[in-house]
Amino acid sequence: MSALVAFETAARHVSFTQAAQELNVTPAAISHQVKALEAELECNLFRRHHRGVTLTETGAYLLVALQRGFECMADATAQLRHRASTASVTIGVTTAVSSLWLTPRLAEFWKTHSDVSVAQIVSDTGETPTECDLSIRYGILPRDGASTRVLFRDQLMALGSPAFFRSHRFATLADLASVPLIHFDTPVTGWTDWQGWFRALGYHGPIRQSHRVNNYLIALQAARDDMGAVLGWVALARPFVDKGQLVALHPDQVAPREEFHVTLHNQTSPRARLVYDWLASTANTAAEANTLPID
Repeated sequence: MSALVAFETAARHVSFTQAAQELNVTPAAISHQVKALEAELECNLFRRHHRGVTLTETGAYLLVALQRGFECMADATAQLRHRASTASVTIGVTTAVSSLWLTPRLAEFWKTHSDVSVAQIVSDTGETPTECDLSIRYGILPRDGASTRVLFRDQLMALGSPAFFRSHRFATLADLASVPLIHFDTPVTGWTDWQGWFRALGYHGPIRQSHRVNNYLIALQAARDDMGAVLGWVALARPFVDKGQLVALHPDQVAPREEFHVTLHNQTSPRARLVYDWLASTANTAAEANTLPID
């Protein structure tokens, strides 16, 4: 491609020197690129003269073809930029919610709204990027609530791989607290960790400190790799449970006060409002079954 660009520029100017100035390289670099292209095509594209160059018939033919191609590419990129500026809706979301909840639903959204492009800005910092039209976050629903709706309320339970379940005894909460636990470190306030989960169930004994990760998908993967027990959001982790990769280690579940909710930041965008209303209308389908059977 660089050789084609060098040739097109030199052919348009009929000058290696002017082509070098436009591309901010040396005339020798232009000459080298053109020679490489001529060697590849096994034909001469320029006639070299003492005072400059002229195009051969083959060179003129290639110039016209390249200019047509570049014009088509320019038209295509201009259309894509226009589409992005007029139809794109940006959603700020965490890695886990993007992968396990939002992306599958966007596939359904596009079946009826194929003209609306949606871009996800994925971040696990707990902060919403300022350029987002919408955001999906975990926490207590804001009091004003005018532009925020609950997407789903989920419950937390202990999950692990089938092999991990078979190799340990989980008759009591103390049994569970003694096995390797995968701890998820997050800057999100209000996040229920293992200590909070055990306290909510009335257990105040020692808890084993084993593996610590800062990404929820990695925590789930570590559990699937038999490394320990993980606190699993029932609705979010259900795809792994349905595939038999994770199983419930204990029947108790905890329902935190916090919820997953969507917030509309761009009040003036009709497309953002469309996505916001659609997500809100289909929100409850994610948590229709918030109980998992014990293997």
